[in-house]
Amino acid sequence: MSNLFNKMIGRTRYVVFRLFLHLGGGEVAPILGVLNSAGRDAIDADGDLEVLGEGLVEISQTLLQYDEYWLSAANEGDVFFDEGEAGDYVNELFTDSAQRYLSEPGYSSDGLNEPLSIPVTRNVIVMITVAYEGEVPELETDLSNVQALKEGFKALINLHYKHRFKAIQVHFSPAQLGDDLTSDQLLQYYPELIPL
Repeated sequence: MSNLFNKMIGRTRYVVFRLFLHLGGGEVAPILGVLNSAGRDAIDADGDLEVLGEGLVEISQTLLQYDEYWLSAANEGDVFFDEGEAGDYVNELFTDSAQRYLSEPGYSSDGLNEPLSIPVTRNVIVMITVAYEGEVPELETDLSNVQALKEGFKALINLHYKHRFKAIQVHFSPAQLGDDLTSDQLLQYYPELIPL
């Protein structure tokens, strides 16, 4: 009812949402390839929301396929009726996500001549921050259980196809193949995670 009232008086509802997902196990390394590929595409697209949305759809579909490796999750967000305030909160979450341990990718080609011996990545954290218009009940709830999380990823995919995104950011840790995120580092840098 409040959404209808806000539409009648011309107010647009903006939601800023961030999701943390921790995947664990010896088979999670391929996810880093999908994340890095989407990251390179996002940089090349220079912030084009259509390209960012396609990347988010690919990431969401990949994460849904790897659901047996989901170990813990957390989500947070807020509702705004002022686009500037929503943008400020997006920037705040972006800065926080970027400062998390091992979440800064290095897309340089400096290491191409090094011998290939890479430790197996056993922990991956994906941090997805989006801003969108309207209401999406599947995202505006506690996503710390597997079924709710699956519905949340489907809702993210649908938001892209409905062209309702205002901002999309994806961070992940470790951001480079070969880096390892230990259990102690998970506790230190991602304390909000709740076991699924």
